[in-house]
Amino acid sequence: MSQRPVYVLGISAFYHDSAAALVCDGQVVAAAQEERFTRKKHDPRFPVHAINACLEAAEIEAEELAGAVFYENPLLSLDRILRSVAGAGEAALPSWLEGLPGWLRTKLFFEELLREELGQEIPVLYSEHHLSHAASAFYPSPYDEAAILTIDGVGEWATTTLAEGDADGLRVHQEIRFPHSLGLLYSAFTQYCGFRVNSGEYKLMGLAPYGEPIYAERIRDHLIDLREDGSYELAMDHFAFVAGETMTNDLFHGLFEGPPRERESRIRKKDADLAASIQAVTEEAVLCMARHLRKHTGCRNLVMAGGVALNCVANGKLLREGIFEKLWIQPAAGDAGGALGAAYVGSHVYFDVPRVDAPAPGRDRQRGSYLGPAYSNEEVRSFLDLHDLPYEVVSDDERARETASALATGQVVGYMVGRTEFGPRSLGARSILGDPRSTETQSVMNLKIKFRESFRPFAPSVLLEASGEFFDLEIESPYMLLVAPVKEEIRLPVASDAGAEDEDNLIAQVNQKRSSLPAITHVDYSARVQTVDGVDKPDYHAVIREFQELTGVGCVVNSSFNVRGEPMVLSPWDAYKCFMRTDMDVLVVENFLLRKTEQPKFEDHENWQEEYELD
Repeated sequence: MSQRPVYVLGISAFYHDSAAALVCDGQVVAAAQEERFTRKKHDPRFPVHAINACLEAAEIEAEELAGAVFYENPLLSLDRILRSVAGAGEAALPSWLEGLPGWLRTKLFFEELLREELGQEIPVLYSEHHLSHAASAFYPSPYDEAAILTIDGVGEWATTTLAEGDADGLRVHQEIRFPHSLGLLYSAFTQYCGFRVNSGEYKLMGLAPYGEPIYAERIRDHLIDLREDGSYELAMDHFAFVAGETMTNDLFHGLFEGPPRERESRIRKKDADLAASIQAVTEEAVLCMARHLRKHTGCRNLVMAGGVALNCVANGKLLREGIFEKLWIQPAAGDAGGALGAAYVGSHVYFDVPRVDAPAPGRDRQRGSYLGPAYSNEEVRSFLDLHDLPYEVVSDDERARETASALATGQVVGYMVGRTEFGPRSLGARSILGDPRSTETQSVMNLKIKFRESFRPFAPSVLLEASGEFFDLEIESPYMLLVAPVKEEIRLPVASDAGAEDEDNLIAQVNQKRSSLPAITHVDYSARVQTVDGVDKPDYHAVIREFQELTGVGCVVNSSFNVRGEPMVLSPWDAYKCFMRTDMDVLVVENFLLRKTEQPKFEDHENWQEEYELD
């Protein structure tokens, strides 16, 4: 008699980026973020839609689950909060009293909430926050053994964990505990420079190359005691996050000669210099930890997770330093990925399921991170016909050729094919595509399509076999988590005095053509690279290959299919609304192609952007 499959549901919720993931017999089946369904960016609510999507992907009912695992331990989190409030005194009382009822109603009564939503009395288990991160990094990785580094804001108590994984499971070697947190230090600068915590950190990273790290020494001298082994302590008298809702205080502001930048105000050279400075210190800390971890474990491979692991500039530097022979980073490294890690903890720790073999030597078990919902051609056709929208039906080969042809003539294409990505990066399933050769692509896509800051760089998707033509990157980067230098051979000189008359004018620097692929070349001659090999996403590989046939360039611009303040699109309706509300020229949804010039007038209210909180 065959053994019953062991389905384990992992859930992260109630802080930000709620998500659900489903693992069967040690193999991930599905994973999705709640924001994609609710259209509320970083939605922290109980992920009922994501759970249902995972069950639907596996074609099972809730009663078939062996168990559900929450990604952290609520009682340990409560212990940390209570101790922090007690230490901070009256200053922390207002925010604590405001948040306590909701916190008790959700985290402490998670079991009742889950069973109510599922309608089943299934076993409910708990992981710990950094254990979930570690599991999400190790179990889907290509390696049989690896050192594990997880860094984020805070879990229950841990903010940084050094661990190891092998056939015997996961072992934590060292941890740094709250309030000392590299993630919260970076978030403090995120807020000080006028961006939102938990969503604006990548903006700070993108701003850093426009500045000089002139404040790095000040940060080392006054804010963080960073030791050679990577351990550290923060100077807590400069921070306010323990006692209140803001990250910094007057002492911090005095250290950098002024109050925080007002959100949406003009970005100054000072902000770029601050971004460059905290980026430099963060990179230094990560490298110190990695060296210590290599020495301590002797492992040749490193895997990473936690929000700081999304800092692809630091990741690229870590790779180039050669501290470890191989590096793999969880694509959903933030809290959403905690759901996947929790499911793996349930599978391998609680239910003792053996780890599945890698699909091939060197290939990971993440399935390209294409783990969310997909829409059939029948569903897409029904939507288009219901709204009487003009479209062309194309074969797979025609889709690749038509998409590439549009890109080669300077058009911008919304591309929605297959299962949606799990994690914050669009990887060719829900992407906006452009021509990397054009000097206008970056400004057009930023200002007329994404409605975001003009300094923000775009990422290239490049054929794996063509990557060496354009980038100094010797390994695959399928998840867009590594920044690599653009090859010297395609770089172009720029005017050294660009913006000299007004050092706060970043536009002059943005508009400089720096390489033969200006749309994806950042101000420091770097690019956040996605390599595409055609195994996990053959349709996307075919598009780029066709573009190469037309232009000689096996690379396209890839940006997430959304506008500022919105989550990535999920459904055909989401994609069509985004297409019509922006200056995109072509929309591809599965085997259907829509041209903007042929669409009927889009009935929409004038202030549609106000539906979304800009961040």
